[in-house]
Amino acid sequence: MKIRVKNNKTGTALSIKTGIYLTLCGMLCSPAVVAAENLSDQTAPSISTQAKQRLFVLTDIGDDPDDQMSMVRLMTYANQLDIEGLVATSTGRNKDQIEPKRIIDIVKKYGQVRDNLELHEPGYPTAESLLGNIAEGLPIHNMAAVGEGKDSSGSELLIKAVDRQDDRPLWVAVWGGPNVLAQALWKVSNTRTPEQLAQFVSKLRIYAISDQDNSGLWIRKTFPSLFYIVSPGQNAGGGFHHATWIGIGGDYFHGRFAGADYQLVTNEWLDKNIRSKGPLGAEYPRWKFMMEGDTPSWMNLINNGLSDPEHPNWGGWGGRYELYTPHKERWFIAEETRPIWTNTQDEVLGADNRWYTSNHATIWRWRSAYQNDFAARMDWTVKPYNEANHPPVPNLNHPAIMTVKKGERVNLSAVGSSDPDGDALSYEWFAYAEPGTRVLSNAATGVMLDIKNADQSEAWFDVTDSRVMPPGTGTMHIILAVTDHGTPPLTRYKRVIVNVEE
Repeated sequence: MKIRVKNNKTGTALSIKTGIYLTLCGMLCSPAVVAAENLSDQTAPSISTQAKQRLFVLTDIGDDPDDQMSMVRLMTYANQLDIEGLVATSTGRNKDQIEPKRIIDIVKKYGQVRDNLELHEPGYPTAESLLGNIAEGLPIHNMAAVGEGKDSSGSELLIKAVDRQDDRPLWVAVWGGPNVLAQALWKVSNTRTPEQLAQFVSKLRIYAISDQDNSGLWIRKTFPSLFYIVSPGQNAGGGFHHATWIGIGGDYFHGRFAGADYQLVTNEWLDKNIRSKGPLGAEYPRWKFMMEGDTPSWMNLINNGLSDPEHPNWGGWGGRYELYTPHKERWFIAEETRPIWTNTQDEVLGADNRWYTSNHATIWRWRSAYQNDFAARMDWTVKPYNEANHPPVPNLNHPAIMTVKKGERVNLSAVGSSDPDGDALSYEWFAYAEPGTRVLSNAATGVMLDIKNADQSEAWFDVTDSRVMPPGTGTMHIILAVTDHGTPPLTRYKRVIVNVEE
């Protein structure tokens, strides 16, 4: 489906908004900071462009094909990220194996197509540089891999990456068990001062694909200030069914949800659009249960103009999360003791024209966009520039943050948006209600905000209380989605935050 979320849907979770800095960006935009008015103390004074994010992957790559699939997709976005570690962690039926060769094979195939990718978008690292960042954890499961004498090349590489002189945080994407991360934290906590430990922890950002060993719970409890995104719970207790990341493609398996366009994640679609395209596509296996369960762990790091990694509650291709301490569920390993970034809900109009409210929807609502984007990048691995499609470049003709009073009109303009291939563009302006602090109600109609000319480059709306329950002040997030008419159609975004005052 095309992004079928016109004027959006409502949610009930509260946003974490005090003392944050707003960081937004669109693809290929200027690095200059966008000027904006000062907002209230609940919001930030400016919006800046998004720097390339640092990424460190812990993967239980092995017989289950999902990690291999996610690794292939990651290679096509390698120019969007600084990949500083690809660590093979314990895998296999008894979690007593390590299979770094599977990472090596995919990176080598990436090396065969890297120069062709570079024709389409600059910045792809060499295969040699990525191969130099491959390491291993111990072939040991759970907390048995943590403690004196349990260092590994993987945990040492992670410590080295965090210690690197770089002002950017290090994102650790955990596709299996996180005990390599646990060992790195254990060693630092036992060899450095409390101040040095606090500095080390402050540089980490974790996105874990549920709890695939018991070290994640120890990490969250022992390091309460650690930035941690997770849907807690183990698969044996049914935790995967309730996890946000299942929205990537688990419609009929773990997730058991409706509303998304399932045809975009079938093996048949993947055969045609991914596996048939060159040596890297040939490394993308057919799925056994569902497509790419690990991919959401890094999709919000992509510079597509939609997400801000530091604000998981804003939402993006990798899902949306709120910061709170969840109450214990039967699939949890144990009770959570601290706030974590975890499951929340979006209300989304599905491909069947029915409304759905769930945490899974925070990912599947973007499915057509992220699948088309992947298909286009696979084209880049084998086609010359003039035979492939490239994403549009949206443009805002006004500040990305605006302060208005109730009763005023807000004018929106994307005039000047362009497409590198000269394709025609479609526009969609819609209110993404859930990230905002001014609670919008759809009044059973699905229309969150009456944006006039919502499918044009210039649009507007009046700030009224007619669809606000209760009436009041606060922020509204307005998304501009610009989609080109190429094959496949590609979408890029801009986010506008409107702060409503009395």
